[in-house]
Amino acid sequence: MDRSYWRTVLLVTTWQISASICYYTIFAATPFFRDAFGLSRFSVGLVVTTLTLGYALFLLPLGALTDRFGERLTLTLGLVGLATGTVLVAGAPTYALLLAAVFVLGSTYGIAMPGTNKALFDAIEPGRQNLAMGIKQVGVTGGSGISALLITGLAGLFFWQAGFLVAAGVGVAVAIGFYLLYASDSGDGAADYPDFRALLSNRPYVVLTTAGLFLGAALFTTTGYTVLYVEESIGASVGFAGVVLALVQLFGSVGRVLTGWLSDVLPGEPRVRIGLLLVAQSLGSAAMFVVVASTTTELGAAIAFSALGFFVLGYTGVYYSVMATLVRADEMGGATAGGQLALTSGALVAPPTFGYLADTVGYRGSWLFLAAVVTIAAGLLIRVVRTQPTVADPAATETET
Repeated sequence: MDRSYWRTVLLVTTWQISASICYYTIFAATPFFRDAFGLSRFSVGLVVTTLTLGYALFLLPLGALTDRFGERLTLTLGLVGLATGTVLVAGAPTYALLLAAVFVLGSTYGIAMPGTNKALFDAIEPGRQNLAMGIKQVGVTGGSGISALLITGLAGLFFWQAGFLVAAGVGVAVAIGFYLLYASDSGDGAADYPDFRALLSNRPYVVLTTAGLFLGAALFTTTGYTVLYVEESIGASVGFAGVVLALVQLFGSVGRVLTGWLSDVLPGEPRVRIGLLLVAQSLGSAAMFVVVASTTTELGAAIAFSALGFFVLGYTGVYYSVMATLVRADEMGGATAGGQLALTSGALVAPPTFGYLADTVGYRGSWLFLAAVVTIAAGLLIRVVRTQPTVADPAATETET
């Protein structure tokens, strides 16, 4: 592979890591929010929901702006916006203003998926895009893991907002570097919103995105409550809880790379083999939620959450690989936006529900709730595997090597 390939992958992945460091500060800081503002577990869940709501509402508009003005400009401004939102969260004096700042942070992260995906698909030829996508997706879990260590680690040394300020500084520095070094761009087209009417007639796609609601609910709720659960229920320090969240992200990265590789090398029809991988990840997640619900020691929590991370954070790449077997290449933009919106929308109600259950019946009931959620997703995914696609030339066949 030539230098231009790795240059693009490195720049886009570095951007993704920096953006995720800023965005996932919220998930790592839940114990500090609770202490600083006197929040219930339900109120903590509303913080995560507000973050996700901002992301969901701005995902499609920012995707259209990326098509119009190009990924170089929009990704640069988006990362500056993320850094600004991070500073606003650190300086919020009240719970209401915290929610407002979190909404700003979430809305600016809406540029991440359309911008980075467009960058890779614009600059890299078919047949090499899947590996690039897998590496880039590790930037999400990698950035989140770094954020967990940064927020919880610096809080013990200085004050709880210190990690936010460092994350913001990193974001601004990477934004400047990205603007100066990123060369490929294609911002001369007209801004168009995805044509969802055509996609709604594709039944397997609709079922897959419905499953995405449940998958996203489990993913975002897991990252939002790991630190708080390990601190409160296991009785560990916040620093150790941050390490556990970092392990969740690390093993999630391993899951993304491994299942992406398996998607390429396993025999059989792409829709079936990749779909069954996603089913296996969903069922594995359900099993590990049950294990986490029974964990009582620090070592047990570290092991259980690491395994959970492999499954529940490892399926986003495979989710989009399944999607590519169901829609045409010229539909992938709208399909990706719809799929990401489904994942994100699933996180709008699940974190407060998890928090409410934790407040009323205990954390065990909350984790079992998530086990049921991903089991439902697995059932929907089995239907996707068993249903023939409605298009004759899906995008996946055009990028196979």
